[in-house]
Amino acid sequence: MEPNETANETVAAAPVVSKEASAVMTAERLAAVVRPAQSPATCPTCGAGAAGAMASPSYVYVLGQIEERYPRPSVEKEVAQATGRAETAGRTDRQAFHQILSQRENRYLARQLCWVLNVQGIETYLLQPRDPMDLDLLINATEPQSAPWISAVIGAQGPVAPPDYCNGMMVPIVTFDQIYTFSRESLVNAIPRPEAISAEAFGPAASELFDRIMQMTDNAGSTDEHRALNYCAVRYPAIYAKTAEAFAGGSSLSGVDVQPSPLSGTRNIVEVVFSYTNRNTDYTEKSFVRVDVTEEFPFLVTKMSPYYDR
Repeated sequence: MEPNETANETVAAAPVVSKEASAVMTAERLAAVVRPAQSPATCPTCGAGAAGAMASPSYVYVLGQIEERYPRPSVEKEVAQATGRAETAGRTDRQAFHQILSQRENRYLARQLCWVLNVQGIETYLLQPRDPMDLDLLINATEPQSAPWISAVIGAQGPVAPPDYCNGMMVPIVTFDQIYTFSRESLVNAIPRPEAISAEAFGPAASELFDRIMQMTDNAGSTDEHRALNYCAVRYPAIYAKTAEAFAGGSSLSGVDVQPSPLSGTRNIVEVVFSYTNRNTDYTEKSFVRVDVTEEFPFLVTKMSPYYDR
């Protein structure tokens, strides 16, 4: 992000991330390494009548790991039979599983599976694509990698699954519109690094900030505060540059807080505040960004700026 961006400039929308690419980078990098996901626009009130028009949907913007579950023994046996018919010599079990689901003739198996999003190791949501074509986003998220992949899931939270839906797993169902899947290493490598900060210093700083956001208490990506935080973590590189500069200047990341913005009116806007405390003087400097979380897709309202306590 360049310093001369306008205050209301938003980060460019990112399409589906390819296997080698990160989901976090500038618009120019995104255009070079990703392919778009073609999902039709949905009507939030179609088929719901007046009640649907007045209902306030609950959106999620959550970071976690996607895994599959077998809802019934028959589905597990069907996957085993499909695997037995394929040529899987030299592949691990996970590699063979991903190979089977990736084949067009086995797409029906992906529709039968339960897809679970784990947040910090806890089964948090069951995932359903709004468009069946987006099953590929789930399948790609389970491809075996040397380092664990992280998925950013964007969608609407529905009711808790009934006991017979996924073998007794009763967690909320999320109908997703987009998933970005990436490794932490690819995320860090894709963030534009300030010229004044060496790669050796920038990498650990960016990783520490990302981990801090991931590990914040109860960050299930369903509140306005956590949606804004997770959005910044994967879509706004300036927070990493600022943190690296603070570390280089001898300061610690002493706090990450989110609060309602005084600018909120008809729109729901929050402020994400980053606090940096000098290790020698104990002086605390704060910077913040404003994020609009009114609808399913958050967006940046103002870029990183100094924050002054009111």
